Amino acid sequence: MWMVRLARVLWIAWAIVVWNVVFDHVIVVAGRNVIVAAGEASRATPPAAPVNMDNWMRPAVTHGVWMATAAAGAILLAGLLSVNHAARRLERSTGPSDR
Repeated sequence: MWMVRLARVLWIAWAIVVWNVVFDHVIVVAGRNVIVAAGEASRATPPAAPVNMDNWMRPAVTHGVWMATAAAGAILLAGLLSVNHAARRLERSTGPSDR
């Protein structure tokens, strides 16, 4: 049925959007933390060592990938299971000849 296919495509698209939003949020927060740490290091007395951006961003990328994948995976799992359940109920109520 075209409705079932459309529902699956929409759930997949939603999971992709959520993955991107979660990943972006984690990276933005890490970038802000780098800026704060660099500001604090520049005001420190005695002067602190400069902040190495890689020390902040590399773990943030890993964390972002895991968080985004978990969020998107949960949405994808819930959505596709719901669509499959609804499709089975629809087929039982209408019968296979009403497609």
